[in-house]
Amino acid sequence: MNVEARVTIHGSRSATWAVICDIEHAAETIRGIERIEILERPANGLVGLRWRETRVLFGKPATAEKWITEAAEGEFYATRADEQGFVYRSILRISESDGALQLVSTHLSEPHGFAARLLAIPMGLLFRGVARKALLQDLNDLKAAVERR
Repeated sequence: MNVEARVTIHGSRSATWAVICDIEHAAETIRGIERIEILERPANGLVGLRWRETRVLFGKPATAEKWITEAAEGEFYATRADEQGFVYRSILRISESDGALQLVSTHLSEPHGFAARLLAIPMGLLFRGVARKALLQDLNDLKAAVERR
């Protein structure tokens, strides 16, 4: 399942980058996140940053371990999480279109194994809208944090 959402931000690229990279304090910025626990910090940069993130999904706390797999300063970073037979990849990118700054979030879910492949069919049909709505809420929370600066 692939889902994408985007928002226009009225702020600088550097302010946007600073907000989206402040993963340690993301629970204070993104209302969908209950708690962040940093597990591993790289010596420099973002690649290798690993954390445990707790959100409420369908009324229950859900915790996933995530890590940054790729990043380009001021442009994007990509994360990965492996949970219950699925690999979840997300990309948070700053782009410009018609002179406006946009924050774009892309989420990809890849089933691995027979059981996960069976679950992927109804999940893709039922949860695409829910996932897009959650991504958009996260982006709007990040946008608000940038525009408050």
